[in-house]
Amino acid sequence: MSSEMQLYSVASLLRRGRALDQLSTGLTLLGALYGLGQYLLASVTLGGLIVSLALVLLGLVEKYLALRVAFDADLFQRVADGPASLEHSTQALDQALSALGLQPAQRGGRPWNERSRGALGLLRRQALLLAAQVLVLLSLILASPWLTFAG
Repeated sequence: MSSEMQLYSVASLLRRGRALDQLSTGLTLLGALYGLGQYLLASVTLGGLIVSLALVLLGLVEKYLALRVAFDADLFQRVADGPASLEHSTQALDQALSALGLQPAQRGGRPWNERSRGALGLLRRQALLLAAQVLVLLSLILASPWLTFAG
């Protein structure tokens, strides 16, 4: 596979992180509303607060990773679209990231395969955090006392 096509493919995969982020945002808001609802209904339980806090904290970490994944998606797309050679684009990118303090100077010059693995690793972590949020929510649903009366 050509380098440009690999960069396009990675950028396309990284853009899928947006859908993960949207679902996680909904779960994070649901966790915040659940915690707030406990206070408003004056039925605060330790388990409910832990679930609410877990959903919100997992959502905030996921949001951070989503920002990084989106940033990487834009960078990969820009380099793939660039008219300059891949080597020139790599040098320009490394200089820009170092000047902004986003990358140490000694990390520059990495091959695109390594950069791709790192960026896709961030996407995997983002998906794992979303899965953790879903598991927390499912555990709340399955542990809820009203579930025994529904069936």
